[in-house]
Order: sequence, then structure tokens, then C-alpha cells
Amino acid sequence: MSMTHRYLAVFALALASVTTAGTAVAASQSGATDSADKKLKITHEADRPTRTDLSKYFTGQALVNPLFSAEDDSKATSAVVTFEPGARTNWHTHPIGQQLVVTDGVGWVQIEGQPKRTIRAGDVVWIPADVKHWHGASADHSMTHIAIQERRDGSNVHWLGPVSDAEYQAD
Repeated sequence: MSMTHRYLAVFALALASVTTAGTAVAASQSGATDSADKKLKITHEADRPTRTDLSKYFTGQALVNPLFSAEDDSKATSAVVTFEPGARTNWHTHPIGQQLVVTDGVGWVQIEGQPKRTIRAGDVVWIPADVKHWHGASADHSMTHIAIQERRDGSNVHWLGPVSDAEYQAD
């Protein structure tokens, strides 16, 4: 099993346990015992096509593999993003913040006005709400992360302009 698949499996188990616990608590608090109105939903990888034309929001080559989007009561969305060396997002913000779970490689993340930070497999990054930032692979290594963010008023991201080569290469 690859490192990415191991991290995805751990992430899926953690998410399932949190979701299951939350559902059980909500059901016990509401007195609901009938599960006929609850429907299990399974999405298959083949039904979530990889996004490859990202030039409007990314510099360099990147792949976005959606994991889940906001459904019913949930506002959360998630995707696995793989960046080739040198690839990065544009500057952007998230209305409720963003978690990045780095599953493979070496990358960089930067909040505007702060130093660029190195991130590696196993790192988890929290970017607060409405904070201008970018993230991507380092110049010499690819990087893969799971991005998790929530929607507010139907939007989970506000895209801004590209990160210049000078900004990307700065220490």
C-alpha cells in the first residue's frame, strides 16, 4: 500500500468515526430511532473525474481528485491535490478556513506577509478563515495533500491572482 493510500485510509477511518459519533449523538438527542430516512451514500472513484485543466487557478501542473462535496447538512468539501515540482495554487482565501493533510512529498505554504513554510508527508496545516495564502510543491519535489474546506453561502474558495516566480522562490 502506497503512502498516499495509507494516509487516505487513515483519513477515511477518522472521518467515518467522527461522522458516526456525531450521527449517533444527534440521533440519541433527537430521540430518532427510525433509520429508514437515513440513506448511505457511496461515491466511486470512477464517478469523480480528475480535474486537469487548472491553469485558471494554478501555476504549473497539478491534478485535483475530488473526494466529497457538500451534501445535505454537511458544508465540507475535500479533494486530493497532487502538484508536480514547481506547481502551486494562486493566492486565495477560504471563508471558513482550510485544512491540508500532506500525504506525500515536499511542498511549501505561505500566508501573505509571512515567511514561506516547508511541509512534508505527515504534516497537517490549518489556514484560518479569510487569510490570503498559497500552497504547492517545492521546486525539486512533487507534493500531494488532502484539502478540506467548508462552504459559506455556496462558496468554499475565493481565487485571487497568481503567485509570481519571485514570490514562489523567495525565502
